[in-house]
Amino acid sequence: MFSNGKRLYKSALFVIAGLILGLIISSQFSSQAYAKTQGSKISEQSIDLLTKTGRAMAEVTAAVKPAIVNISTTRTVKISGGMDPFLDDPFFKRFFGDNFGRQRQPREHKSAGLGSGVIVSSDGYIITNYHVVKDADEIKVLISDKREFKGKVIGSDPKTEISIVKIEASGLPTIAWGNSDLLQVGEVVLAVGNPYGLNQTVTMGIVSALGRANVGIADYEDFIQTDAAINPGNSGGALVNVKGELVGINTAIYSTSGGYQGIGFAIPSNMVKSVMDSLIMKGKVIRGWLGVSIQKVTPDLAKQFSLKDENGALVGDVVENGPADKAGLKRGDVITEYDGKKINEPYVLRNMIANTSPGEEHKITVLREGKIITLNVTIGELPADMQEAAVSGEYQNVMKGVSVQDMTPELAKKLKIPDRIKGVIISDIGEGAIATGVLMQGDVIQEVNRKKVIDTKAYQDVVSKIKADEDVLLLIYRNGSSLFITLSQK
Repeated sequence: MFSNGKRLYKSALFVIAGLILGLIISSQFSSQAYAKTQGSKISEQSIDLLTKTGRAMAEVTAAVKPAIVNISTTRTVKISGGMDPFLDDPFFKRFFGDNFGRQRQPREHKSAGLGSGVIVSSDGYIITNYHVVKDADEIKVLISDKREFKGKVIGSDPKTEISIVKIEASGLPTIAWGNSDLLQVGEVVLAVGNPYGLNQTVTMGIVSALGRANVGIADYEDFIQTDAAINPGNSGGALVNVKGELVGINTAIYSTSGGYQGIGFAIPSNMVKSVMDSLIMKGKVIRGWLGVSIQKVTPDLAKQFSLKDENGALVGDVVENGPADKAGLKRGDVITEYDGKKINEPYVLRNMIANTSPGEEHKITVLREGKIITLNVTIGELPADMQEAAVSGEYQNVMKGVSVQDMTPELAKKLKIPDRIKGVIISDIGEGAIATGVLMQGDVIQEVNRKKVIDTKAYQDVVSKIKADEDVLLLIYRNGSSLFITLSQK
């Protein structure tokens, strides 16, 4: 009986051991199956593709980053005294009078700025934005190997927001030029710069749109829109394609908070190169000129001119003996093509003409009274007085920093300026200008020192003769009335 019990006991142990071993084996197989199932969610092909993509982006970044520089500037800023809030208190007015201390003297202080730049030649030519180096007293350029150089502005074009800075160095890393005309919406791009002073920052996105104009950043606008993160300090940095080629110069962001919101703008590389070559070789920007005033085709105008759609640029006027006049263009023509390229909006034609070298012959297709006509036109050079339609305030007197432009019918209507008022409109007042707090954007300057100024040419003639320490008497129009205003260095 005992022996039988012993045998039963051993048999039970074998059964239990077998069950435990089975559970262990089963658990191992289950774990392996689970791991295999989980691993199958990311295939080897996908991992390989993503790894190669990551490496490719790293290679592009490594090739581009050495040519991106940090630009820091200092400028002297005059702060208007402004109004002291305490002086509006009845207690102070009772003892000191209504006018006591109302205008405090402007104070000077040093203002620092940060931006980016792109080295485009091994001997030290750098492209950046005009606003990065505007009015700078000192420019410092920090390159990728941590060396710092003193920079000098050798040319600027506010109309396209481009400036060229030169540093005394050789053997510098450069970036290859790309053809911005070949860009397509959806194409992957990288933005490289120094946002918030954080050197050599790279962000990735796509080309969101092409040919953005009427943004209000520059006179000649044909921006590349991208969602690659661009923040303050990125201005002047590079927008590159997957080949590591420069396709744009980062310029601005659209933001309600001051930071990145998914909309950034870059100047196309083809426009940048054209301006850069002109500034370096000729010391100024040479632009083509057609000699016409053009406007957008609205639905009402399309109906009046019996047009099928609203594409093209409607010719409102033709300059006598200008290139267009000699070629046979007439008022009322709708320019639809330039060298076979479609003209959907007036700014497209304007940019094309501006980037054309004077003396070249080109074909223009126009729609005239329902008929398509092709004309050959020899592009002229934009006259100096038209080149300076908006006069920047680079004077060494009290008018320094005050930029003006001619008054057009459209501006007069927008600002509700009566026909009897003639003069130039203040378009901008620079940081630290003596006129800050005294003059305003939108003011019409009718007279300078009792001399009438009916256009920017007359304004330049008068203001350029004002001495550095001379006071100025201005007659301006503002908010429905004319008033005299004095500007003084004191």
